[in-house]
Amino acid sequence: MKIALIGGHGKVALLATPELVNRGHQVTSFYRNPDHTGDVNATGATAVVLDIESATQEDLAEAFAGHDAVVWSAGAGGGSADRTYAVDRDAAVRSMRAAEQAGVKRYIMVSFATADEKYLVNQDDSFYPYMAAKIAADAHLRGTGLDWTVLGPGRLTLEESTGAIEVLDEPGENTDTSRGNVALSIVEALENEGSIGRTINFRDGSTSIHDVMAGTA
Repeated sequence: MKIALIGGHGKVALLATPELVNRGHQVTSFYRNPDHTGDVNATGATAVVLDIESATQEDLAEAFAGHDAVVWSAGAGGGSADRTYAVDRDAAVRSMRAAEQAGVKRYIMVSFATADEKYLVNQDDSFYPYMAAKIAADAHLRGTGLDWTVLGPGRLTLEESTGAIEVLDEPGENTDTSRGNVALSIVEALENEGSIGRTINFRDGSTSIHDVMAGTA
Protein backbone atom coordinates (compact mmCIF):
# COMPACT_ATOMS: atom_id res chain seq x y z
CA MET A 1 0.00 0.00 0.00
CA LYS A 2 1.20 3.50 -0.80
CA ILE A 3 0.32 5.86 2.04
CA ALA A 4 0.32 9.66 2.22
CA LEU A 5 0.95 10.62 5.85
CA ILE A 6 0.22 14.22 6.84
CA GLY A 7 2.07 15.48 9.89
CA GLY A 8 5.03 13.22 9.33
CA HIS A 9 7.26 14.74 12.00
CA GLY A 10 4.74 14.34 14.81
CA LYS A 11 5.53 11.95 17.66
CA VAL A 12 2.88 9.45 16.57
CA ALA A 13 3.82 9.62 12.90
CA LEU A 14 7.50 9.04 13.65
CA LEU A 15 6.49 5.80 15.40
CA ALA A 16 3.93 4.68 12.82
CA THR A 17 6.09 5.21 9.75
CA PRO A 18 8.87 2.70 10.51
CA GLU A 19 6.24 0.07 11.37
CA LEU A 20 4.46 0.69 8.06
CA VAL A 21 7.74 0.50 6.16
CA ASN A 22 8.74 -2.69 7.98
CA ARG A 23 5.46 -4.25 6.87
CA GLY A 24 6.22 -3.48 3.25
CA HIS A 25 4.23 -0.31 2.73
CA GLN A 26 5.49 2.80 0.96
CA VAL A 27 5.05 6.00 2.94
CA THR A 28 5.19 9.55 1.63
CA SER A 29 5.58 11.71 4.72
CA PHE A 30 4.46 15.34 4.51
CA TYR A 31 5.72 17.87 7.05
CA ARG A 32 6.13 21.64 7.28
CA ASN A 33 9.64 22.36 8.56
CA PRO A 34 12.58 21.58 6.24
CA ASP A 35 14.80 21.24 9.31
CA HIS A 36 12.98 17.98 10.09
CA THR A 37 13.94 16.26 6.84
CA GLY A 38 16.65 14.14 8.45
CA ASP A 39 14.30 12.82 11.12
CA VAL A 40 11.66 11.94 8.53
CA ASN A 41 14.16 10.28 6.19
CA ALA A 42 15.33 8.12 9.07
CA THR A 43 11.88 6.53 9.31
CA GLY A 44 12.20 5.05 5.82
CA ALA A 45 9.59 7.35 4.32
CA THR A 46 9.86 9.53 1.26
CA ALA A 47 10.15 12.98 2.83
CA VAL A 48 8.17 15.84 1.27
CA VAL A 49 8.03 19.37 2.67
CA LEU A 50 4.46 20.68 2.48
CA ASP A 51 2.77 23.38 4.53
CA ILE A 52 -0.67 21.90 5.06
CA GLU A 53 -2.05 25.24 6.25
CA SER A 54 -1.31 27.07 3.01
CA ALA A 55 -1.63 24.18 0.54
CA THR A 56 -4.66 24.38 -1.73
CA GLN A 57 -6.96 21.50 -2.54
CA GLU A 58 -5.26 21.27 -5.92
CA ASP A 59 -1.83 21.13 -4.28
CA LEU A 60 -2.98 18.32 -2.02
CA ALA A 61 -4.71 16.37 -4.76
CA GLU A 62 -1.51 16.48 -6.79
CA ALA A 63 0.50 15.32 -3.77
CA PHE A 64 -1.94 12.45 -3.07
CA ALA A 65 -2.15 11.20 -6.66
CA GLY A 66 -1.07 7.58 -6.96
CA HIS A 67 -1.49 6.81 -3.26
CA ASP A 68 -3.86 4.24 -1.79
CA ALA A 69 -4.56 5.95 1.53
CA VAL A 70 -4.27 9.25 3.37
CA VAL A 71 -3.49 9.43 7.09
CA TRP A 72 -4.10 12.70 8.93
CA SER A 73 -1.80 12.91 11.95
CA ALA A 74 -1.22 16.67 11.88
CA GLY A 75 -2.27 19.48 14.16
CA ALA A 76 -1.67 23.13 14.87
CA GLY A 77 -0.29 22.23 18.29
CA GLY A 78 -2.02 24.98 20.19
CA GLY A 79 -1.38 28.69 19.80
CA SER A 80 -3.94 30.99 18.27
CA ALA A 81 -7.52 29.96 17.74
CA ASP A 82 -7.34 31.17 14.15
CA ARG A 83 -4.46 28.85 13.33
CA THR A 84 -6.13 25.96 15.14
CA TYR A 85 -9.21 26.32 12.94
CA ALA A 86 -7.03 26.84 9.85
CA VAL A 87 -5.13 23.58 10.37
CA ASP A 88 -7.29 21.21 12.41
CA ARG A 89 -10.54 22.01 10.61
CA ASP A 90 -10.02 23.81 7.31
CA ALA A 91 -6.84 22.09 6.12
CA ALA A 92 -8.16 18.73 7.27
CA VAL A 93 -11.35 19.20 5.27
CA ARG A 94 -9.33 20.29 2.22
CA SER A 95 -7.27 17.13 2.51
CA MET A 96 -10.45 15.01 2.45
CA ARG A 97 -11.72 16.80 -0.63
CA ALA A 98 -8.30 16.43 -2.21
CA ALA A 99 -8.29 12.69 -1.48
CA GLU A 100 -11.66 12.38 -3.23
CA GLN A 101 -10.38 14.47 -6.13
CA ALA A 102 -7.27 12.30 -6.45
CA GLY A 103 -9.27 9.08 -6.30
CA VAL A 104 -7.79 7.97 -2.97
CA LYS A 105 -10.57 6.11 -1.15
CA ARG A 106 -8.98 5.22 2.19
CA TYR A 107 -8.65 7.91 4.85
CA ILE A 108 -7.55 7.60 8.48
CA MET A 109 -8.16 10.52 10.85
CA VAL A 110 -6.27 10.68 14.14
CA SER A 111 -8.63 12.52 16.45
CA PHE A 112 -9.19 12.17 20.21
CA ALA A 113 -11.59 10.29 22.45
CA THR A 114 -13.86 13.18 23.45
CA ALA A 115 -14.19 14.79 20.01
CA ASP A 116 -17.96 14.91 20.36
CA GLU A 117 -20.34 17.82 20.91
CA LYS A 118 -21.63 16.25 24.12
CA TYR A 119 -18.19 16.81 25.67
CA LEU A 120 -17.61 20.25 24.13
CA VAL A 121 -16.29 22.77 26.64
CA ASN A 122 -17.53 26.36 26.96
CA GLN A 123 -16.36 28.85 24.35
CA ASP A 124 -14.26 30.73 26.91
CA ASP A 125 -12.22 27.59 27.58
CA SER A 126 -8.80 27.59 25.87
CA PHE A 127 -9.44 24.03 24.64
CA TYR A 128 -12.63 25.04 22.81
CA PRO A 129 -11.08 25.92 19.40
CA TYR A 130 -9.25 22.60 19.16
CA MET A 131 -12.30 20.58 20.20
CA ALA A 132 -14.61 22.47 17.86
CA ALA A 133 -12.18 22.18 14.96
CA LYS A 134 -11.68 18.44 15.40
CA ILE A 135 -15.39 17.77 15.88
CA ALA A 136 -16.13 19.63 12.63
CA ALA A 137 -13.38 17.84 10.70
CA ASP A 138 -14.46 14.41 11.94
CA ALA A 139 -18.09 15.14 11.07
CA HIS A 140 -17.12 16.20 7.56
CA LEU A 141 -15.12 13.01 7.07
CA ARG A 142 -18.04 10.83 8.13
CA GLY A 143 -20.17 12.55 5.48
CA THR A 144 -17.79 11.89 2.61
CA GLY A 145 -17.74 8.91 0.27
CA LEU A 146 -14.30 7.95 1.53
CA ASP A 147 -13.52 4.66 3.27
CA TRP A 148 -12.87 6.45 6.54
CA THR A 149 -11.78 5.54 10.04
CA VAL A 150 -11.66 7.99 12.95
CA LEU A 151 -9.22 6.99 15.68
CA GLY A 152 -9.91 8.58 19.07
CA PRO A 153 -7.13 7.91 21.58
CA GLY A 154 -7.34 9.22 25.12
CA ARG A 155 -4.71 11.26 26.95
CA LEU A 156 -1.42 10.65 25.17
CA THR A 157 1.60 9.34 27.06
CA LEU A 158 5.17 8.45 26.15
CA GLU A 159 4.87 4.85 27.37
CA GLU A 160 5.99 2.03 25.09
CA SER A 161 3.42 0.35 22.87
CA THR A 162 1.80 -2.70 24.45
CA GLY A 163 -0.10 -3.72 21.31
CA ALA A 164 -3.31 -3.77 23.33
CA ILE A 165 -6.11 -1.25 23.90
CA GLU A 166 -9.59 -0.92 25.37
CA VAL A 167 -12.44 0.55 23.35
CA LEU A 168 -14.13 3.42 25.19
CA ASP A 169 -17.90 3.66 25.03
CA GLU A 170 -17.70 6.57 27.47
CA PRO A 171 -14.39 8.16 28.56
CA GLY A 172 -13.65 7.76 32.25
CA GLU A 173 -11.06 9.38 34.48
CA ASN A 174 -8.23 7.20 33.16
CA THR A 175 -7.87 7.48 29.41
CA ASP A 176 -4.07 7.15 29.23
CA THR A 177 -2.99 6.00 25.77
CA SER A 178 0.59 5.49 24.69
CA ARG A 179 1.62 7.17 21.47
CA GLY A 180 3.07 3.81 20.47
CA ASN A 181 -0.38 2.23 20.67
CA VAL A 182 -1.83 5.08 18.61
CA ALA A 183 0.85 4.50 15.98
CA LEU A 184 0.10 0.78 15.89
CA SER A 185 -3.62 1.55 15.65
CA ILE A 186 -2.96 3.56 12.49
CA VAL A 187 -1.07 0.63 10.99
CA GLU A 188 -3.69 -1.95 11.93
CA ALA A 189 -6.56 0.26 10.77
CA LEU A 190 -4.93 0.58 7.36
CA GLU A 191 -4.43 -3.16 7.10
CA ASN A 192 -7.90 -4.20 8.26
CA GLU A 193 -11.05 -3.37 6.30
CA GLY A 194 -13.03 -4.05 9.47
CA SER A 195 -12.06 -0.58 10.66
CA ILE A 196 -13.76 1.19 7.75
CA GLY A 197 -16.71 3.38 8.65
CA ARG A 198 -15.96 3.27 12.37
CA THR A 199 -15.10 5.82 15.03
CA ILE A 200 -12.88 3.94 17.48
CA ASN A 201 -12.27 5.68 20.80
CA PHE A 202 -9.76 3.89 22.98
CA ARG A 203 -7.18 3.86 25.74
CA ASP A 204 -4.43 1.42 26.70
CA GLY A 205 -5.99 -1.91 27.65
CA SER A 206 -5.80 -5.64 27.19
CA THR A 207 -7.41 -6.31 23.79
CA SER A 208 -5.23 -6.85 20.73
CA ILE A 209 -5.14 -3.75 18.54
CA HIS A 210 -5.32 -6.01 15.50
CA ASP A 211 -8.56 -7.57 16.77
CA VAL A 212 -10.10 -4.18 17.57
CA MET A 213 -9.32 -2.76 14.14
CA ALA A 214 -10.40 -5.95 12.39
CA GLY A 215 -13.72 -5.78 14.22
CA THR A 216 -13.31 -9.23 15.73
CA ALA A 217 -12.82 -8.17 19.37
